[in-house]
Amino acid sequence: MPRRTPPTEASWLALDHQLCFALYSSSLAMTKLYKPLLEPLGLTYPQYLVMLVLWEQDGLAVSQVGERLFLDSGTLTPLLKRLQTAGLIERQRDGADERRVLVHLTPAGRTLRQRAQAIPEHITCAVACDLAEISRLTQELKALRERLTAASAA
Repeated sequence: MPRRTPPTEASWLALDHQLCFALYSSSLAMTKLYKPLLEPLGLTYPQYLVMLVLWEQDGLAVSQVGERLFLDSGTLTPLLKRLQTAGLIERQRDGADERRVLVHLTPAGRTLRQRAQAIPEHITCAVACDLAEISRLTQELKALRERLTAASAA
């Protein structure tokens, strides 16, 4: 294996050497790719993520939705309000614990899932990766997120 020359101190500050920028710009590109696919559904990308969580498991507490999406309540609450206004979800106090608010799909929210079925296939085609590569990238990014979360908690 050829030996790599370590980058100079100055080159570490080059934009193209920044992991954070690679992640940030990739996230922007991914969101841009989703936008025309989500517009016919009347969803923004963050709203789509909430719907994905609820399509997996309906009737979660707001806190559980936030945990799944790594969002705090200040960010999540406006998203949920807009989805409720659109008639896709309902928020109700938990009868067993009034402090908890549960999020349920409405019939319209459940129906929207069928209209969203083709989105993952469009994304797979656009990124030009096979399913094994997508799975590998996803697992690597999850592992990176876990390490970053642990580092920020330390």
